[in-house]
Amino acid sequence: MSTKPLERELRQRSIRMRIGVLTVVALLVVGLYLFSHLPRAWELVLPMRLTTVGALIVVAYAIGISTVMFQTVTANRILTPALMGFDSLYILIQTVLVFVFGAAAMVSYSVVIKYLSETIILVGFTLVLYWLVFRKGRSSIHILLLVGIVFGVFFRSVSNLVQRLIEPAEFAVLQDMFFASFTRIDPVLLAATAAMCVLVTAVGAKYWHTFDVLLLGRDTAVSLGVNYQRMVIGIFIATSVLVAASTALVGPITFFGLLVANLAYLIAGNHLHRNTLPIAVLLGVITLVGGQWLLARVFSQGTTLSIIIEFAGGIVLIYLLLRGEPCDDPTKERHEVLRFNDCRRRRDLRDRTVRNYVAHRPQWRGKIDAAVDDQPTHSV
Repeated sequence: MSTKPLERELRQRSIRMRIGVLTVVALLVVGLYLFSHLPRAWELVLPMRLTTVGALIVVAYAIGISTVMFQTVTANRILTPALMGFDSLYILIQTVLVFVFGAAAMVSYSVVIKYLSETIILVGFTLVLYWLVFRKGRSSIHILLLVGIVFGVFFRSVSNLVQRLIEPAEFAVLQDMFFASFTRIDPVLLAATAAMCVLVTAVGAKYWHTFDVLLLGRDTAVSLGVNYQRMVIGIFIATSVLVAASTALVGPITFFGLLVANLAYLIAGNHLHRNTLPIAVLLGVITLVGGQWLLARVFSQGTTLSIIIEFAGGIVLIYLLLRGEPCDDPTKERHEVLRFNDCRRRRDLRDRTVRNYVAHRPQWRGKIDAAVDDQPTHSV
């Protein structure tokens, strides 16, 4: 009698237990931030803390979801949506606004109009980028990433040029806009960002199992009836909306998504989105809320949370680059037994992913054996 179903059930119970522990830790961290060291005038302080916590949770959700989905499409764990030039374009927008209108006008400018303008520009840029790359039936993700990197370098170059023309006093104000800030959040903007997150989640919820199939590669996804190009474009657009909304709300956070996504893969032990997505969000909440509490209580706001996150994310990126990718071919003699077992688990996850997808697409049941037996293991 095969023990595989029992092993899978035990493994899934273990993952659910980890998610439960992370949920409890996240709730404890949020409660600690909200109710620790409350002054006597708590009715004035508590609403401000609630707004800050809401912003931290929304940003953790948007960045965690967008990074995991972006890495699903690109099949690479070291890539983030920041490669598309979001952060560089955001800095360029702030630089041009300060150069044209001045720092004083920026302070008095309507935050709602500024937020909507930045979000529309960021999303519009990505839509134009996708149209240029995917028009006429082309679907090269590598070209899209390269074009995004080129635009990012171009935006940074223009920003540096304009910054040299700005007066020193206004440049000091501009520098504060280059780092994410979680303490000056407008409740209206927070509600708008949360609404965008809910809308993207509602649209993408019905494609839950399709996301797992995309990790198996283009050929397997197409053989199972997935409209690969439409799904890729849809994920890129959803990612763009989430990243643009969170960036316009608090500012750029380059390596935060890389940090929580790879920690989520490590804790989940597999690539299934029903595990990695909630773990990434919970880790993001713990990191942001816990980090903000430490800055307020331990470091007395001596620095900003985004700087610490960028530092930790940079270390994770260097580690991933130096570690290399796990093997895809267990027959090569240079790989150790542990690597072989890892590849065997990957094949098992691949087979289970295909079967889960086919279970929700009865019209494709006849293709399951060919898809499972003929497709080589795809590295995630």
